[in-house]
Amino acid sequence: MSERSENIVSAFDSLVGLSVGDAFGAQFFATENRPLLREETALPAPPWPWTDDTEMACNLLDVLRRHGQVERDALAAAFAERYDPYRGYGPGTVVLLRALRDGEPWRSATTAQFGGRGSMGNGAAMRVAPLGAYYPGDLERAALEATASAVVTHAHPEGVAGAVAVAVAASRAASGDTSGLVDAVLAHTPPGRVHDGVRRAAGLLDRTREEAAYELGNGARVLAQDTVPFCVWVAARHLGDYERAVRDCVAVGGDIDTTAAITGGIVAAHVGAEGVPRAWRDAREPLPGWLSPATGEPRGVDRDG
Repeated sequence: MSERSENIVSAFDSLVGLSVGDAFGAQFFATENRPLLREETALPAPPWPWTDDTEMACNLLDVLRRHGQVERDALAAAFAERYDPYRGYGPGTVVLLRALRDGEPWRSATTAQFGGRGSMGNGAAMRVAPLGAYYPGDLERAALEATASAVVTHAHPEGVAGAVAVAVAASRAASGDTSGLVDAVLAHTPPGRVHDGVRRAAGLLDRTREEAAYELGNGARVLAQDTVPFCVWVAARHLGDYERAVRDCVAVGGDIDTTAAITGGIVAAHVGAEGVPRAWRDAREPLPGWLSPATGEPRGVDRDG
C-alpha cells in the first residue's frame, strides 16, 4: 500500500470515530433520550443520523483523497454543492453556504461574516480530525493544512486556531505516540483564546470531567475557544478508550454532538475504527455513498464503519 493510501486509511479511521461520536451525541438533544444521560451504559435506539459535523468532514476527506492536500476552491465548492440544510447547520453557516452556492467567492463571503471579523465558531474544528490523521506525526503539515481548510468558512483567527489544535491532536494520536499530546497541541496552536484554553487544560488533567468542563467550556457558546480545549482535555485523558472519551463529552452537556465528534475523531485516529464499539458503528447512519467507494478500507472494518 502506498503512503497516500495508508494516510487515507488513517483519515477514514478518524472519520468513523468523528461520525459515530457526532451521531451518538446528537441523539441526546431528543427529549426521549435525556434520561439515558444518567445511565453510563445505555444506548439510544438506532438509527443515529449524523449532522453537519459529519457532512463537512466527509467533504474535507474527499478533497484530500482527490488532491492529496487541501485545495480551498475545491473544498468550498464541495461544501456548497453537497450542503443539506436539514443536517443542523448553524444560521451563519447556512447564510455562507447559500452565498457560495449562488456563486460568491469564498474569500469575500467568509470575511464578510460578523461585521467583517469572520466566524470564531467551532465549525472548522468539528470537521478537521481526519485531516490531522491524514498526516500522522507530521504536526507542522497538519497545522498548515488545517489552516487552509478553516479559512474557507472561518476567517477569524480563533476559528482557525481551533482547527489547528484539533488537527495537531489527531496527527499526534495517529502517529501512535501517546505522550505529550497537549504539549504538542500547544506548540503548534497560534496565540489566542484557544491556545490559552489548551494551556489551562494541561493543568487540569487530574480533575474530573465536570471540573474540566466548568473551567474550559463545553461548547455551549458554539465558539472554538469554548469547545476545543475541553475536547483536547478529554482526548488526552482517554486516548485509548473511545467509549469513555465520547461518554465524557455527552455527560457534561453543551454542544454535545460537536464535542463528541471532535473528541471521537482524535481518539479514533489512535485506536482505529475497530476501537469504536461495533454496536455504535452499526447504529450510526451510513456515510454518504459518494465518499466510501474510493476512500480505502479502514483497518479491519467495512467501509460503512
